[in-house]
Amino acid sequence: MATDDSDDLLAEESMPLVRGHAEALLPLIERVMARVEGGFEALDRVAVTVGPGSYTGLRVGLSAARAIGLAAGIPVVGVTTLSALLAPQLALNGEDAVVAAIDARHGAVYLQAMSVTEGTVIPPRHVALEEAVGLLGGRRAILTGSGAPALAAAAGAAGLAVEVAETGAPQIAWVASLGLVADPDQALPRPLYLRGPDAQPQDHARLARA
Repeated sequence: MATDDSDDLLAEESMPLVRGHAEALLPLIERVMARVEGGFEALDRVAVTVGPGSYTGLRVGLSAARAIGLAAGIPVVGVTTLSALLAPQLALNGEDAVVAAIDARHGAVYLQAMSVTEGTVIPPRHVALEEAVGLLGGRRAILTGSGAPALAAAAGAAGLAVEVAETGAPQIAWVASLGLVADPDQALPRPLYLRGPDAQPQDHARLARA
């Protein structure tokens, strides 16, 4: 996505991917920038999501963002995926808590909750669905993100009233908007994983140290 000083969208393209991030991302960026007057030289900064999410997707996205920033001599800022999910719903809901839930597989979600009045209700974390329901504390909540349907089902089974607003990835326009106001000294382009990798070394396969 690219914007000008008026914050209007100049070019945008999204592509849901399960694999093939490295092969698809650079051609996508080239297509978007071809529609922007001045091309890469017109950019003031690069905003990139830093997770939580797919290890491969994060590494590819961060590498591309850093390369563009280095080549263009402009700052690169990181925006958490959870923040990008929360922002549009917080703009629409003034009273209820907004809960961003990203499917982390194996019956777990990446979770964060905020409200306009209380600020951060639940800090970013990786939790099982049952624990996530407990963290809601019985409050009415607006759910967003790929993990929202599973969390809503678990909450409903526990007798909690929740509403699912969105179930997809963050809107790229909100990623850009958050990136525009981020402090480059604070919003660093570093991955936010919230949990360790699925693959772990096996003790019996380790080499003995001399």
